[in-house]
Amino acid sequence: MNTDSLSAEDVAQFLQDNPSFFQDHADVFSNLRVPHPNETRAISLGERQIMTLRARTKDLEWKLSGLVHNASGNERISKTLTGWCCRMLAEHDSSQIPAHIVRSLGDLFDLPTIALRVWDLPKLVDSEFNEDVSDAIRAYARELTTPYCGPLADQEAASWLGTPPASLALIALRPQGSSEPIGLLVLGSDDPDRFTADMGTAFLDTINQLASASLLRLRATGDQDDYA
Repeated sequence: MNTDSLSAEDVAQFLQDNPSFFQDHADVFSNLRVPHPNETRAISLGERQIMTLRARTKDLEWKLSGLVHNASGNERISKTLTGWCCRMLAEHDSSQIPAHIVRSLGDLFDLPTIALRVWDLPKLVDSEFNEDVSDAIRAYARELTTPYCGPLADQEAASWLGTPPASLALIALRPQGSSEPIGLLVLGSDDPDRFTADMGTAFLDTINQLASASLLRLRATGDQDDYA
C-alpha cells in the first residue's frame, strides 16, 4: 500500500485494529494537532478531547437540571391534587362538588376559564351545571376516551367558556369501570402553547378519576345528605 492509495478510512481502520499504537508511539500522540472546533487555530488532541468531555458534561448537566425541574413540578402538582381530593371528600353538601371542582381547578392550573357540565345525576337538578347539554355534547363525551389537548376546533363545549380559548383541554368525566361519561370538563387558556396535542395527559386522567368519583355522590337518592 502506498501513500496515494492510503485513505482516511484506512488510517481509521488501522488505529482501530491497533489500539496500542499511541501507547507504543506516545511522542506521536503528544505532537498531534487538530483543528479547533470554533476557531482557526490548531490544538492538541488531548485538549480537543477535554473540550469534548466538557461539552458532554454541560449537556448532561442541562438534562439533569430539566429532570429535577420536572420532578419538582410533578411533586407540586401531585400535592395540590391530593389536597383538592381531600377537600372534595370533606365536603358535606354534595351539591357543592361541581362548583368546588371548577373553583379548585382554576387555582390549580391558574386558568381564568373552566367549565363543567354533568348529566344523569339525580341529586343535581335545575342547576347551571346541567345547562346546554345537547345530545351532540353527550355523544362527543362518549367518544372522548382520552383527554383532548390542542387548539380550538369548533368544539361545541367551548362555548361554555364564554371567550373562545387559544388552546383547551377537554376531559370526559367517566367513573372507573364505566363506559358512559357523566359529564364533560373544559379547561381553556389564552396561551396557544398551554394545551398542545403532544403534551402528556397523566394529570388530566387523574383529574377525571378524582372528579368522577366525587360526582358519583350526586347519584344517590333520598332526602338525607351524604354525611347526615
